[in-house]
This record gives sequence, C-alpha cells and structure tokens, in this order.
Amino acid sequence: MIFYFSGTGNSRWAARQLARRTGDEARDIIGLDAAPDCRGEARVGLVFPVYAWGVPEPVLAFVRRLGRPEAFTFAVATCGSEAGHALKKLTAVFPLRSSYSLVMPNNYVVGSESDDEATARAKLDAAEAELDRIAEELLAGRPVYRVREGAMAGLKSGLVNYGFNHFARSTKGFRVTDACNGCGLCARNCPARTIVLTGGKPVWGNPCYQCLRCLNECPQTAIQYGKATEDRGRYTIRLYRAD
Repeated sequence: MIFYFSGTGNSRWAARQLARRTGDEARDIIGLDAAPDCRGEARVGLVFPVYAWGVPEPVLAFVRRLGRPEAFTFAVATCGSEAGHALKKLTAVFPLRSSYSLVMPNNYVVGSESDDEATARAKLDAAEAELDRIAEELLAGRPVYRVREGAMAGLKSGLVNYGFNHFARSTKGFRVTDACNGCGLCARNCPARTIVLTGGKPVWGNPCYQCLRCLNECPQTAIQYGKATEDRGRYTIRLYRAD
C-alpha cells in the first residue's frame, strides 16, 4: 500500500507510477477518515512533497494514526532539489526501512519562478528512471537511504522549517483578480478544506498547508499570493504527464 499527499500533483503522479511498478495500491491520505488496515501488506509506503525541508502537517498527522505496521516501510519525498533532514525527522515518528528523495519540477511559485518547459520535462524523465530503480529496490526488500539532503540540512529542516510552519503559512496573501469566474475549483480541491466561496469568490481561512494547489490549478489564473506571483508562471503535473 502506498499512501500519498499531493498539492499540484507531483507526489500523486510519483505514487501512482511507483504503485504500477510494484503492484501496490496508491491512496490519497486526504479524505481517509480512519487509519487503514495494513495487515497483510508486503509494503507500506508514503509519498509526499517536502515543504521548507520538512514533512507536511497532514502527513505527520496521518502516520501518527497509522501506527507502526509490520510491513516493509518506505517513503519518497518529492522536492525541487533538496529534502534536508525531512526523512530523518519522519523516521523518528514512523520508522522507515528505506528513504528516498525524488527531484520534481518546482511548484512553489510564491518563492521562485516555476521551471521552464525543457527543465520540467528533463526532471520528469529523470524521475521516471529513478522510480524504476526505487521499485526494483522495494520489490527486493532492500533497505536504502538515498536522499539529497543539501547543505546546512539541519538548519533548514530545523529553524527554517519552524519559521515556515509558524509564519509562512498565512492565508492573508491570497487574493483573486477580476478574472475569477466563481467556478469553485479551488474550494473543491483544497486539501485543507480552508477555502469557501462567498459571493461567488473564494475566501481563505485556516489552516492552510501552503500546497498552492488553488493558485497553480486555477483555470483563469485568477489567484495570486501577494505581488510575487503576478508575473510568474503556474505549474501542475497535468501540463506534462497524465497520472
């Protein structure tokens, strides 16, 4: 069984691709009201994006409910370049036999421009090759730690991640332009269920995971976060891959 959390689709795609290679089932943790029964599973895996060199809040909440299965446990953290100590911190809560980072196209357009098409496609091609390798290792039950931690990983996964979770997840920066047509896609797709339509326009509450699904997947490009995103592109896996 492979459980995933995904914002703009990178981790969903990776989880489903991996499940096809290993014969496992991929399930979205959002909407799972009860801890799944993992008895009899050969493998129990997690696929999720790294947020500020840390593990997203809903993933941590999920593994605490999941407990400690007897199966071979593993995690794949998707990231723009580095994962820091995210997987080491996760294994303190949910012991992992194998840990991987998987470089995927950048989707945090609040912080930087999204990757150009050539770069995004190159990253996805490399990710497919890496998923082939990961699947072989998982099927063999081989313990592996292949994580690109990056420089100053402890500082990034400690102080920087703390700052992200306590200060950078504010919804005050979200706004919509006149291009919004009130389709409601953002509210329906929000994994934190924090968006409601008021007068036909989205209004953000709390909590917010900062997954940026609402901003990146808006069909009208009507959602902005402050001024930083006004001149930046948008990213979703569906631009490049069917999942």
